Amino acid sequence: MNLKLITLCFALSTVFGFSQKKLADKFFSNYGYVKATELYQEAVAKGDSSAHVLTRLGDCYYNNSDTKNAALWYGKALKKYKDVHPEYIYKYIQALRSVGNYDEADVWTKTFQSIQTSDTRIKGYNPDEVDILEKFAANTEKVVNIEGVPFNTANSDFGSYINNGKLYFASSKADENNKVYSWNKEPFLDIFEVSVSEENGKTKFGTPDFINAEKLNTDYHEATVAITNDGKTLYFTRDNVTKRNKLDYDKKGTSHLKIYKATLSDDGTWDNIKELPFNDAKSSTGHPALSPDNKKLYFVSDREGGFGQTDIYEVDILEDGTYGEPMNLGPNVNTESREMFPFVSKDNTLYFSTDGFLNLGLLDIFKSNILKESDAQPENLGAPYNSGYDDFAFFLDEETSKGYFSSNRPGGLGSDDIYQFNSYVCSQIIKGIARDVKTNAVLPGVEVRLIDNNGKVIEKLTTTEEGTYEFEVDCNQIYTVVGSKDDYKEDQTVVKTDDNNGKVIEADLYLTPLIMDNQIVINPIFFDFDKWNIRTDAEYELENIVDVLRKHPTMVIKIESHTDSRGSDSYNMKLSDRRAKSTRDYLLSRGIAPERIESAIGYGETQLLNKCSNGVRCSAEEHQLNRRSYFYILKE
Repeated sequence: MNLKLITLCFALSTVFGFSQKKLADKFFSNYGYVKATELYQEAVAKGDSSAHVLTRLGDCYYNNSDTKNAALWYGKALKKYKDVHPEYIYKYIQALRSVGNYDEADVWTKTFQSIQTSDTRIKGYNPDEVDILEKFAANTEKVVNIEGVPFNTANSDFGSYINNGKLYFASSKADENNKVYSWNKEPFLDIFEVSVSEENGKTKFGTPDFINAEKLNTDYHEATVAITNDGKTLYFTRDNVTKRNKLDYDKKGTSHLKIYKATLSDDGTWDNIKELPFNDAKSSTGHPALSPDNKKLYFVSDREGGFGQTDIYEVDILEDGTYGEPMNLGPNVNTESREMFPFVSKDNTLYFSTDGFLNLGLLDIFKSNILKESDAQPENLGAPYNSGYDDFAFFLDEETSKGYFSSNRPGGLGSDDIYQFNSYVCSQIIKGIARDVKTNAVLPGVEVRLIDNNGKVIEKLTTTEEGTYEFEVDCNQIYTVVGSKDDYKEDQTVVKTDDNNGKVIEADLYLTPLIMDNQIVINPIFFDFDKWNIRTDAEYELENIVDVLRKHPTMVIKIESHTDSRGSDSYNMKLSDRRAKSTRDYLLSRGIAPERIESAIGYGETQLLNKCSNGVRCSAEEHQLNRRSYFYILKE
């Protein structure tokens, strides 16, 4: 490289270094992260290490899931500047966690907490434990429809169990003969039943009534049932009562809960009520649940030898109808706090409620594979099943993904209410065909990027021989689809999905060819009046020329530049020549070899595109149309 060219390139780096940031910003705003990365890095190489450039570099990598480099550039920005927006601290934390640098992430989490004291993402979070708000957030892949059942009352209603078309639940539904429970000043709980059916995908309920049993409900508490697969045996919880239906107390004056069972008689009523032998006179036993094969019964007790206030136990149901010795489910389920309301689904998953594990507040519903894996750890179901209130008594029908739980969250009718839910993965299809906008021909080999509402590239694919592409996407989201192909200008379209599961959204892409006949065709390169400097919008367009020349390393071009008619003919000839040379110099600054640009010549106002010649009154827009450049291909 000769001394003259070295001097030229140095001068160009000074002139174009400051404008590259604006150009990079334009690519960034249009999701052109690869090009923006290149331009931002060139800006850094030329001395621009501003917080804006460093954080944008971090964003370019972050949005393309390159968290290693994202952490690198966010780290540079945060360690150099103290006034960086807190959102970049949060992204830095996420990037650090992604690459396994948890210690550094915890340091910055504490910094973030000290700045963003009211940020809900860190409320109640201890960096030494878990980010609970992220961990227990609603699963965006699923749609969970939740609504209160129509038979909720102003008092307590909870604990759903379905068997043979009937839903059994406990309620302190007001009755003139009910006694009042002193703890909550509501009537004592009784067991009710209500018919339940499905009609056209909707759940239909009958009118609730007391369970069909003459002696099952007493003047005190009965609740939480489990029924065997053959429908002939019902287990339920009851206050400890005497043979005369009066509360029975221990020596300390405490009345405990016990589990009883009833048998279905030929006339459809529950009778032959018996107390189970593993009840304890000094402690409570309740909340029965059955294993799928009915060979085990699970229950809750505060008996001695447990881990905390109440624990979950299991006991074998033997073939002769007797029971084995109760066994504590151990420390992977039970804590020093409360574990309650077990339920075992058909796939042998244990669901229960507890306030002993990290949660959203009070009782949360958890699930565990402890019955299948001895070392399994419980998992919080998260929102919307759980809230900052008591959430418990979970029941699930896996075949329909429908179920019930109980909660005292705001918005219900009473102290506890029953909620039904329908959970399903809601997805839609975005599909389309990539075409040449000039000829309408299909375009195979187009790279199509799917970008989420945060600007993150979440999937890439290439169009088929028929020019088609297809993405499966989540419901209720906003996506941008961008199509790219060599020698074409990108096209993009915004797609909004709704909650219509399975919906197909058509989104065709129309790419504009950059090479037509003997020209590289881009949008007009406009110049300000009486100026020859390259504007940012012109740089953005000229990057298409850079891309074509890079893809065709032997291509040689010539540049023509034109002015409008304002000013003298001779001045405009000189002005257009400066604009041609300025355009050439920009391409040289982007690494295009000088020998690949044969000439850069101005033609003044000699080739106007409209009527706006000397002496003709025209608008600014009409005059600007004549300030343009052309790029002719001389050699491919």
